[in-house]
Amino acid sequence: MLAMILEQWPLWLGFILFVFLMLALDLGVFHKHSHEVKVKEAMVWSGVWIALALIFNIGVYFFLGHDKGVQFLTGYVIEKSLSVDNLFVFVMVFSFFKVPAIFQHRILFWGILGALVLRAIFIFSGVALINKFHWIIYVFGVFLIYTGIKMLSHKDKDMDPTKNPVVKLFKRFMPVTEKMHNEHFFVRQNGKLFATPLFLVLIFIETTDVIFAVDSIPAILAVSRDPFIVFTSNVFAILGLRSLYFALAAFMDSFHYLSYALCAILVFVGTKMLISDFYHFNPLLSLSIIVGTLILSVVLSRLYPPQKEN
Repeated sequence: MLAMILEQWPLWLGFILFVFLMLALDLGVFHKHSHEVKVKEAMVWSGVWIALALIFNIGVYFFLGHDKGVQFLTGYVIEKSLSVDNLFVFVMVFSFFKVPAIFQHRILFWGILGALVLRAIFIFSGVALINKFHWIIYVFGVFLIYTGIKMLSHKDKDMDPTKNPVVKLFKRFMPVTEKMHNEHFFVRQNGKLFATPLFLVLIFIETTDVIFAVDSIPAILAVSRDPFIVFTSNVFAILGLRSLYFALAAFMDSFHYLSYALCAILVFVGTKMLISDFYHFNPLLSLSIIVGTLILSVVLSRLYPPQKEN
């Protein structure tokens, strides 16, 4: 794996510089001052991130070949669809802690920055494990199928942020103020450093991303074991997550069949891993099945809206 990375070092360097540039423009220029992100602005930014991912995908197709191009697009679609679960958690956490809309972008910016580092660790570890211990691919496959089935009965909306073990551990070592102090994560009171509830929200979002990464990283490793393809498709999906949240937050209840599609996708990619030594799925066929499943869930959600409780 190291030899592959060294061989592709110009690609890695260029991509990392691009990510830092976009993050600097995001926080330092376009969102320099905290403000409530409206649906129209979020839709524009969602379009920008998707367009950048597709332009990058075209570059991968022409410079690295057809198969790599399809692998990137498939991985991007998988990560983008699985990230919808993150959005439900964002809604729940912001509501629980009563985070004003004006501060939500700041939290998500730093949360996603941390997620990029954590995902990189997961990706390189996963690729290294598969390359050294091929049998672990079967463990990943079984885990994805189990997770997909378990998701059918799991409801993220029932999660209680105050029971998060990392949050509880943090509060043992660092005092937390009872109320927020504008957009600050830390404040000093009577000469003593306190964390604010805003920082607790950030901790919860970071730890839940680790949980989601345990599902999503094995899923994308079923598509490609090229660290560059896996990492870049993951990063593009994460970078567009903030704008996707603000664009869809008000409409997520309308896509109630989407969770079933995500379960089906996890079972599908898990099965792909289990039979990878005996049958190789055509990359375009895999992409078609995943996209088709997502489209079907959206169509069914629109045709059969949830019944309102009396």
